[in-house]
Order: sequence, then structure tokens, then C-alpha cells
Amino acid sequence: MTRLLIVNADDYGLTAGISRAIVRAHREGIVTSTSALAVGPAFVRTAAWLDDVPGLGVGAHLAAVGEDPPLLSAREIPTLVDGRGRLDVSWRRFLFRAALWRVDPADVEREFSAQLQLLTGILGRGRLTHLDTHQHLHLWPSIGQAVITLAERWRVPAARATRSLGRGPLDWAVDRLGRRFARQAHAAGLRTPAAFAGFGEGGELVASRLVATIGRLAASGVPTVELGVHPGEHGDPDLVRYPWSYRWGDETNALVSPGVRAAVAEGGFTLGSFAALAVYARE
Repeated sequence: MTRLLIVNADDYGLTAGISRAIVRAHREGIVTSTSALAVGPAFVRTAAWLDDVPGLGVGAHLAAVGEDPPLLSAREIPTLVDGRGRLDVSWRRFLFRAALWRVDPADVEREFSAQLQLLTGILGRGRLTHLDTHQHLHLWPSIGQAVITLAERWRVPAARATRSLGRGPLDWAVDRLGRRFARQAHAAGLRTPAAFAGFGEGGELVASRLVATIGRLAASGVPTVELGVHPGEHGDPDLVRYPWSYRWGDETNALVSPGVRAAVAEGGFTLGSFAALAVYARE
């Protein structure tokens, strides 16, 4: 049997341009899955586009950090927001506070539950194939446990287990925490891909780097892989407020290129969504 490659595009709903690019990268390219951002300013008005691509797997991109406001009020989630009701912009600030026990996991669970309520209310409860988090927050043990609890409660069968292909101290920490999360997820009956790429490469997977990354994943021999990508549109004015330095349009061009599709075939991969993990688990 060939190996499974899940090409998951994060941030559906962040902007209309990103949502359009994800749909295009599925129709014309190798994207098989997306993670929808309930707090994204464009999610509600672009959610209906997902009805036109039933073959695109859809998961929840749960957010407790970022430039956009949470769904719940500061009174409901006091340890997640500042005095003006804003989330921490970066995972670094969030984890610093979490390490000092200044983040209540119950607040995280409440906000994530509200996001799942919105997503399932619009998309349908049975549509969600997986859970993951904005900026990979579920690598932190208490947040990971909240994600596992919610996956069980909402009957979502799979989750992302982040890894890194790099070799630095941060990459080592990501690998260790990702493996820990995977063990806990499996113990709870959730499925996770055996490998992940797109952490250190996030926002930089132009054609040459994308081909090289797929080649590295193929050489690893793992049976199931998630490749996280960030397609978008060149010149999207709504991205100005997100200073991430991502090459959104270049990633879209790469994902629809014939050379990248050829790299997938040469690597012995079959493209699929998180739903396909159930099939591979029986092999």
C-alpha cells in the first residue's frame, strides 16, 4: 500500500483571499485538507465555499493567541486576555504565562468549545475531521489535554501531532512535545499522522522547498504524514494586519504546480485527508 500524505492548509477564514486560495489549491493542486479558524474575520462569510468542495477535509484551527479577538468575553476567559480583551499575539508570551500558571486551562477549554460550537453550527457537526491549534499551542501539555478532551466530547476522530524537520533546540522541543501529545491522543482513541512537516518551513514552502520537503518525507519511510501549508493570494490587502512575513501567494503557486504533484507521486504517496487515517490504521 502507498503511504498517506495529508496536505493541510491552515487559517481558512483568516481572510477571504486565504479561503479562496485554499479552495483553489484543493481544486487545482495537492491540498486535501484545511483547518478553519473560527475567530478569523472572514470565516462566517466564506464558510459556504466549503460546501462546493466536499472532498476537502475540514478541521478546527483552535485559537487562544493571535491578532483577532476571542469569541468569549473577558469576563468568561479572564486569563486568556489583557485588560482590553485581547489575546496574546504570540505563542511565546502565552507559554511564558502558562509556565507561571497564569493561564487557566478551563478558560482555554471554554474558548475552544465556543469556537467548535460556531464551526459545527455552520459546517455541521459531522464535517470536522480533526483538531489542531493556531501556532501549535496544543504542544503545551495542559492545552493538549484540553484538545484531547474536546475531541472526545465533540467526536472528532483525529488531531495534529506537530513535529519539526529542523535540528535546533526549538525543533528538539517541538519533537519531544509532539511525541508526548501523540501518545496521549492515541491513548484516548484519537488518530494522528506519524509525521509532520511545515513547522520550521511555515510560510516559506515555495516550489523548490516544497519539493525538497516532500522528498525528505518520502525518504523517512513513515506511513502517514501531515504537511502543513499556508496558501494565500498575492497582494491580499487584508493580510496587512498580520506581520508574519509569509509568502502566501508563492505557496499557492507551488501547491498547484505540476512539479510538486510529480514529487508526491515519486515519493510513493497517496493524497488524502485526516479521514483516510482510519483506513491506514486498519492496514
